[in-house]
Amino acid sequence: MTIQDKNLKRSLKKLLTNPMSMREILRELDVDKTGRTRMRRAIKALAESGAIVRIKGNRYGLPEKMNLVTGLVQGHRDGYGFLIPDDPKSDDLFLGAKNFDEAMHGDHVVCRVEATRSDGRREGKVIRILERAHEVVVGRFEKSRSGGYVTPFESRMSQNLFIPAGDTKKAKDGAAVIAEIIEYPSRAHQPLGRITKVLGDPGDPAVEIHIATARFHLRSEFSLPALSKARALKSPQEKDCKGRLDLRDRPIVTIDGETAKDFDDAVEVEKLAGGKWRLGVHIADVSHYVREGSPLDKEAYKRGVSVYLPGTVIPMLPFELSNVICSLNPEVDRLTMSCIMTISKNGDVIDYKIRESVIRSVERMTYGDVAAIVDKEDSALIARYDGLVDSFRDMKTLAKLLQAKRRKNGAIDFDLPEPEVILDITGRPENIIRAERNVAHRIIEEFMLLANRTVAEHIVDRGHSAVHRVHDKPDPLKIEAFKEFVSAFGFRFGKGDQVSSRKMQEILASVSGKPEERLITHVLLRSMKQARYSSESLGHFALGFSHYAHFTSPIRRYPDLVVHRALKELIHKDKKPGAWSEKTTEIAEHCSITERTAEEAERDMIKLKQTQYMAKRIGEEFDGIISGVTNFGFFVELREPAVDGLVRVTTIHDDYYHYKEAEHALVGEKTGKRFRLGDPARIIVTNVSTERRQIDFEWIDGEKSKRRRSSSLKRAPGKRRGKKPVNKPKRFGGKKRKR
Repeated sequence: MTIQDKNLKRSLKKLLTNPMSMREILRELDVDKTGRTRMRRAIKALAESGAIVRIKGNRYGLPEKMNLVTGLVQGHRDGYGFLIPDDPKSDDLFLGAKNFDEAMHGDHVVCRVEATRSDGRREGKVIRILERAHEVVVGRFEKSRSGGYVTPFESRMSQNLFIPAGDTKKAKDGAAVIAEIIEYPSRAHQPLGRITKVLGDPGDPAVEIHIATARFHLRSEFSLPALSKARALKSPQEKDCKGRLDLRDRPIVTIDGETAKDFDDAVEVEKLAGGKWRLGVHIADVSHYVREGSPLDKEAYKRGVSVYLPGTVIPMLPFELSNVICSLNPEVDRLTMSCIMTISKNGDVIDYKIRESVIRSVERMTYGDVAAIVDKEDSALIARYDGLVDSFRDMKTLAKLLQAKRRKNGAIDFDLPEPEVILDITGRPENIIRAERNVAHRIIEEFMLLANRTVAEHIVDRGHSAVHRVHDKPDPLKIEAFKEFVSAFGFRFGKGDQVSSRKMQEILASVSGKPEERLITHVLLRSMKQARYSSESLGHFALGFSHYAHFTSPIRRYPDLVVHRALKELIHKDKKPGAWSEKTTEIAEHCSITERTAEEAERDMIKLKQTQYMAKRIGEEFDGIISGVTNFGFFVELREPAVDGLVRVTTIHDDYYHYKEAEHALVGEKTGKRFRLGDPARIIVTNVSTERRQIDFEWIDGEKSKRRRSSSLKRAPGKRRGKKPVNKPKRFGGKKRKR
């Protein structure tokens, strides 16, 4: 939305105290004859976006004044759904199965508020579709006499797509397909479509990737102009290094995952007199090769971010850049953007410089090797990297200082390990483990956080445009609920006390290592908002930073590339900023969307691999922790493997259980037995659905578990449930955490 559109929207918000015709609006806005055509188009565009609503009699009004709400439909596989309002301050609306009208999951619609249910939730009805979310459906084809049906892999799309006999593209029964929607659903008929591409067997690991790219609209192939440009680029020549800060003689290293191939950051640390430190963070100068408005830039913008799926990556930039020319490979010249900081003994940045530079990394290190050197004193690795060992030890010391400084200033660290899929040579899941987070990960994280913060402050201090990484303060209602919850553990708050990030960090620190640590951490995490990109520097609540931007991964994230362009304009004192500077709001919103899409695709593929892995373990018992509680049951996160599943309340037969939202627990009516967030639980795997990405557990008490194991041992001597040999993992990954 342009500045002019925003101004018009604000004007209409004040003007439309009651519905008005187009003529009345133009007259009240005092639009002359020459500007009326453009203004009519702008007003109609706002109506199409849902900012205002056109009603009967061709009159325009404000949706909130007419009991109307605009937003996105979020479907449920059981047929009902919710409206997620455009206004983030508004509560969701429940949509009954009959109130969807012609809408589908993801559509942008206008809803009328019909009623308020007994639980306080508003109920709505779709009255108009503003924008369709889907032009195609990715799903499983099922043959019939008259043609067939496509059942969407997206379970929130509850309508099957009918395919006439002549439009099946000879797809086999059960095949994964892409189908174009010809007619959207209505009260009279279901959606109608035609198959445009047959993907193949949905159980084939290669086909699974094609399904994911189609489902989440990921760009798996680069445009020919972008590929041609990438292939024409050459490694840095001496002429490219002129005018740059020459750091090729410095002991600079990359530290990354074991399987990573795109190295976009390198670091060095030096002790100075008086307890001071010199920290150099050197980032691949992608902007030197990806020029604004070029085919490579347009392709990178559309993608927004690299997408990491188990066993593969869909990169933001072509291989020739991401893994070769821009990657900070060892012992070759590479162009970089350097942020070199002088840090006091208290952890404060007291001086810095940001320069275009050239480096030659002396070593490609892995997280595992660095951790083995500084924590385990591995003699073989120490001998191998003898000239760098002291530097690694200094890095550990400096990282600890920086982490302590951040925590003192109120940073909240959620160090929750993420699941990592181990694939066999065929691409099928061999194991699901929790990704290791060692001292080397924390070293790089602290150094990147400091560089990102320093760069953001540099840009803001000079009044320059950029794309910032922001994290809004939690919703006040959720904070009040959190305060009430932790009060049961002895934490006291005065009336009207604010819960700052520092206070939250103090609470987490005080329960560290205690039984309630996991419970309080999960509740706090659920009260937080999602980080996003913004054209304004609004601060990062969880990190406790007033200014923050992404600077350290331009190979994988488009916002970092924009930040690099801003820095170069400041370095060269360009009086006329690039065209991007006028589009920072648009860029920030777009990149927030592409990031969420990538995360959704990554989560979905991990869940698919988890269900495939657990499908072979039906009937086995496992220990876990209750990771979520709802009115229909509770989720259990297993200790090993790293998966979670649902225990439905209907499968617990010893009592009637009621959901206590404030306590995050299910409580037995007669027995008072509790299933609370963070409590241990032993379960048995009862059902797995790969299509629904769903794992069903049944809770078993201790005595029942003993009887089951005893019975199992009698049936099969020497074999115990839940005890499977695990091969040494072949790791895939190398992606850095997003902050």
